[in-house]
Amino acid sequence: MNEERISAEVLKNQKEVDLAAVDAALAAEAEKSSRKIIVLDDDPTGVQTVHGISVYTDWSLESLRRGFAEENRLFFVLTNSRGLTQEQTTKVHIEIAERVETVAKEFGLDYMIISRGDSTLRGHYPLETALLRRVAEEKGGRVIDGEILCPYFKEGGRYTFQNVHYVKYGEELVPCGQTEFAADETFGYRSSSLPEYIEEKTAGEYRAADTVCISLESLRSLDYDTVEKQLLSVHDFGKIIVNAVDDCDVKVFATALYRAMEKGKHYMIRCAAALVKAIGNISSRPLLTRDEMVTLQSPNGGIIVVGSHTKKTTAQLEELKQVDNITFIEMNSDLVLTPGALEEETQAIVARSEELISQGITVCISTKRALLTVENDTPEAALVRSVRISDALQSCVGSLKVTPAFVVAKGGITSSDVGTKALKAKRALVLGQIAPGVPVWRTGEESRFPGTPYVIFPGNVGEVSTLRTAVEVLMGK
Repeated sequence: MNEERISAEVLKNQKEVDLAAVDAALAAEAEKSSRKIIVLDDDPTGVQTVHGISVYTDWSLESLRRGFAEENRLFFVLTNSRGLTQEQTTKVHIEIAERVETVAKEFGLDYMIISRGDSTLRGHYPLETALLRRVAEEKGGRVIDGEILCPYFKEGGRYTFQNVHYVKYGEELVPCGQTEFAADETFGYRSSSLPEYIEEKTAGEYRAADTVCISLESLRSLDYDTVEKQLLSVHDFGKIIVNAVDDCDVKVFATALYRAMEKGKHYMIRCAAALVKAIGNISSRPLLTRDEMVTLQSPNGGIIVVGSHTKKTTAQLEELKQVDNITFIEMNSDLVLTPGALEEETQAIVARSEELISQGITVCISTKRALLTVENDTPEAALVRSVRISDALQSCVGSLKVTPAFVVAKGGITSSDVGTKALKAKRALVLGQIAPGVPVWRTGEESRFPGTPYVIFPGNVGEVSTLRTAVEVLMGK
C-alpha cells in the first residue's frame, strides 16, 4: 500500500529486444488463430491504439453478426458501462455474452472476449469479467481457466513495473493508488500493487499471494516458454498480471498467450488499449493529417464538448483558450440539482452555438470545472448525476440544426454519449489517431453528420498542449 514514487528513468533502463523478431513471432501465432476477438469497451476511448477497425455501438444480433462476418479478426462493441450502475452493467454483460455465444455457434467460430477498461483501473471490475465467465461456462460449455489483468498503456503514461501500476507525471512515476484517479467517487481504490488491487477489488476471494505475475525479465529475455508455462499453470479463474513498460512487452506476452490458447486453454482479459492492439496484431501508423480526417469542405465552425473533470483536462482546456476563433461557453452543470433547469440551460447553449458555428466560429462547451459535491452522497447517486450532466452535454451536439466541420468530445462518458446519442452512430470506422492515444471515428451513413470526423479525447491522456494541438490541426491552423 505504501509504494514509493520512482524516476521515469527506469523506463529507459530495460533490456533491448529484437523488435523484428518479436513482431514476426506474434504475426506467426496470430495468423494461425481463427478465433474471433470481441472487445467490449466500457467507453469509446479503447480504440486509441488501433486503425481500420469497426466499432459497433450496440450489441444487437444484427451488429454482432456483421462483426463476425468481417474479414478483420477483431471488432469493438461499445458498452459505455463506466456510465452504468452495477445493476445495469450486469444486465448488459449477460445479454452480450449470451448473444455472442449464439452468433459464434451460427458461424462455427471460437472466440475470445476482451474487457477493455480504464488504464487507471476505474470501472466495474471484477463484476464484468466474472459475468462474462459465468455465461461462457454455463452457455458455451467452456472452462475459463484464468483472468489476465494488463492496464499498461504507454500513450497515456501508464506502466506496470515490479507488479506496481504507475502513472507518469513529468519525469516521475507515481503509484496509481496515490493519484486523483484512485479517489474516483464511484470506482475508487487504494492499492497500486496489482496483486493487492485484485485482492482488494474481489474482497479477498482472490488473494494477492496466489496471483501469477508475468515478469519484465521473462518478457525482455523473450522467454516465451516460461510465460506460456505460467499461463498453462492457471486454473479456476486464477489471476494473472502482466508487467509492461513498452509495447514489445505486451507483444511477447500476446505471443505466449496464443500458444497457451492453442493448447486448449481459455482466458478472460481485462486490459487497457495496448494489449488489445497486440492480440489483434494491429500495425502502427502515423498520426492522421487534416486531409485524412476533414474530407467534407465546409465554411462552418466545429464543436468541442468537455465533460471530464481531471486536472489534466482542465489544464488542457485553459491552454485551448489561447486559440483564436473559438468561443468558450461554460454550462452551469450544478443546475442538475434543480428539476428542468439544466434542460433550459442546454437549449440556450444550443441556440447560441448554432449561430456561431454557422458564422464559421468553433464553439467549445464545458461543464463547470469544480466537481459538484453533495452532502451524504453515494457512489451510485454521483454516477447517475454525472450521466445526466453528460446527457445534457451531448444534446448540445445532438440538437444542432447546422452541421459542424468536426466534433471533439473530451471525457469517457461524454464521448460515448456524443457518439451514440448525439451522432446516432451504429457502426463507425476507426481512422487512427490525431494524437497519441486520441482516436478518430468516421461515422456511418446512418449517423447524424455522416463523414464528419469525430475525435474521442480521453480525459486522462496527453500533455497540457495536446488538446490545443489537435484542435489546431482540425481548424487548419
